[in-house]
Amino acid sequence: MKIAIFTEDLYEDIEFWYPYYRLKEAGHRPVVIGSGRKDSFHGKHGIPNHVDMSIADARPSDFDAVVVPGGYAPDKMRLHPEFAQFVRLMHEEGKLVASLCHGPWVLASAGILSGRKVTCWPSLKDDMMNAGARYIDQEVVVDGNIITSRKPDDLPAFMSEIIRHLGSGREAQAQRMTAVSASGR
Repeated sequence: MKIAIFTEDLYEDIEFWYPYYRLKEAGHRPVVIGSGRKDSFHGKHGIPNHVDMSIADARPSDFDAVVVPGGYAPDKMRLHPEFAQFVRLMHEEGKLVASLCHGPWVLASAGILSGRKVTCWPSLKDDMMNAGARYIDQEVVVDGNIITSRKPDDLPAFMSEIIRHLGSGREAQAQRMTAVSASGR
């Protein structure tokens, strides 16, 4: 499966890289999407990542899920309405929208939180509630196609839920190969 991972300057390094590599490990294809301002961004701890495409070129129909890491990057992403629009369209298509720490700010901007259960970094609690969400203080919250977590320590639970929701990319590929073999093509 093709998974969008958003980035901007001052992303929380571990909240970007941990999901990126766990998704690859599970056989999915993470695609790094940036604002288009430049070709790479630096995390809060200085680690750069390379952008695969700009948000202006990304089409939600080409992706199976989106992951919005935290740090200060989500505040910068909100300056580019295309990020929120991408999340809104993914949500409307019933695709997975996953976010942690400060990342749910982008979900709030997308207007998809009304009546939904979410968690986030504690200082965003009021923002989530003002967006119509029901805030729950626990390591991971799953509400339909929305998965949220609070902080880096929650990454194992966060990624377990994402992988469970998506299934293994390797399993899907094996099923496609079996179907092709059975059909003789």
